[in-house]
Amino acid sequence: MFFIEKTTEFDKWLRKLKDLKAKGNLEKIKKTGEMKTSKFEIADYLDSKEMIAAYLNTVLEEGNEEDVIIAIGHIAKAIGMTKISEETGLSRTSLYKALSNGAKPQFATIMKVLKAIGGHIKVDPVST
Repeated sequence: MFFIEKTTEFDKWLRKLKDLKAKGNLEKIKKTGEMKTSKFEIADYLDSKEMIAAYLNTVLEEGNEEDVIIAIGHIAKAIGMTKISEETGLSRTSLYKALSNGAKPQFATIMKVLKAIGGHIKVDPVST
């Protein structure tokens, strides 16, 4: 189940990201005397079920449908597309296409991938 209190887990995750980024930048500056940038890969930091849950719950709360699809793609990459492919019965190529920017995957595909990454959809009443 992917429901983690956003405040605790997400704050830990965000601090970890900031610390790693700052440490990495300092090491680059020390070695080269200049700072170079590299592409940020969120999948590199999704290393536990708690991090994955916090990330996906945040995107579900704050993002739109395209953000959710991309986030599920990041999680699938973090777990391993080959593993997700085997568990869903979908090819890796199909998964990359379905979970990329601008994609409009079928609901069945999203459900298969959610199941493969260890999650499910849960609806809670919204308090007004």
